[in-house]
Amino acid sequence: METEKIKKVIKNIASVRTKKGYTYENMANELSITPAAYRKIETGETKLTVERLFHISEILKTSLPDLLEVGTLLQQTNNESATGYQQKIEKIENFFQENKEVYEKLLQSKEEQIALLKGFLEKNNFSHNN
Repeated sequence: METEKIKKVIKNIASVRTKKGYTYENMANELSITPAAYRKIETGETKLTVERLFHISEILKTSLPDLLEVGTLLQQTNNESATGYQQKIEKIENFFQENKEVYEKLLQSKEEQIALLKGFLEKNNFSHNN
């Protein structure tokens, strides 16, 4: 999962770099590294450090949240949370429905026992009176 997020950030950097017309050479010069070293960053062969990410953000004049797609990540997190919340609500509703059914069966059983006992009392009272 983390690897996919890092790849997405690097893809965003490459996309912004291309849109702004910067080449590997431009980026490398600004970062004081060789074009080959910069290419390795964009291909994922070299890890992107936080310091370098800040510097790239400055060079591209693009905010870190845009490069990191923080808004998209928050939206995904919110969507996942909403889905999880909805699933929890459904489980609770199912739990209450099952409990309601058990309660109704218990009530029915109680009513049957009361009727049986009333019948028994009526029979015994009837036989005592005779």
